Amino acid sequence: MKTASNVGSSGEMLREYMTHLRVEKGLRPLSCEAYLRDLEMFAEFLEGGGAGGSGVKTFLSAEQGDVSGFMQHLREHGVQSRSIARKLSCVRGFYKWLLVEKRVTRDPTVNIESPSSWKVLPKSLAESEVGEMLGKTGVAARAADASGAALRDHAMLELLYAGGLRVGEIVALRQEDLRLETASVQVRGKGDKERIVPIGRSAVEALEAYVARGRRELLGKSLQRALFLSVRGKPLTTQMVWKIVRALDRHASPHKLRHSMATHMVEHGADLRTVQTLLGHADIATTQVYTHLAIDRLKTVHRLHHPRATRRSGVEA
Repeated sequence: MKTASNVGSSGEMLREYMTHLRVEKGLRPLSCEAYLRDLEMFAEFLEGGGAGGSGVKTFLSAEQGDVSGFMQHLREHGVQSRSIARKLSCVRGFYKWLLVEKRVTRDPTVNIESPSSWKVLPKSLAESEVGEMLGKTGVAARAADASGAALRDHAMLELLYAGGLRVGEIVALRQEDLRLETASVQVRGKGDKERIVPIGRSAVEALEAYVARGRRELLGKSLQRALFLSVRGKPLTTQMVWKIVRALDRHASPHKLRHSMATHMVEHGADLRTVQTLLGHADIATTQVYTHLAIDRLKTVHRLHHPRATRRSGVEA
């Protein structure tokens, strides 16, 4: 049974933690909202008795078994392993903060293993698939009567693939973030960390055309600073970007284009440190997954093209 004191104390703690994430960690509002939803879900599980199912528990009284029970509860209700891993990461961060704030003396997330899908390799598109998508938007953008939306879509797709930008980074871009004279873009990533991302000639040309003609058309009389605008002259949302990409290829997504850029660069010989810098990864371990993707690709090419790759051992040609 919920009590007013339990709900109140949990709610106050969450408000303080959201302020910490927003002000001290520099997380964006959408990220904070996602953290809040995950923690509220955990709070509801605890208020229902946690793993034991008897009596009301709170964040402060939660034990290791309650965290494990929460993960099992999510699994039984069909939540995907990747989402469970994200929620566990969220709970871990919350308890680290509680320890620093001296609200708790022990961390119930210690020694809790993440779901195996934590190591699932990201999916990427083949170079030919990306080329087909860029070909479609390129034809529309180069037409004599190309609309502002057509110029925008081509420039945005070129930039997503050229720079490996996150969808949130794309919608946050402003026109002044473009450094087309040096073929680069200034990007604000997670935690408001800034990085300079180089882009190729195709992306530069597409962006030049969009800024010169397409954005002016979409902007109209409004005074928006956002780079990519809707047909109503408002900043694009992440949902709009997803919809635009999916319309070109139902198997594609902005996130897949980011993974594809990194995968293709590693396949063509780029070192991991360079890819890490381009993607804005804080930890090289996050980038190392692309090594496995490249090895899988090399194995496939080897099997297909090496004259002895498919022969059984002991059989002479």
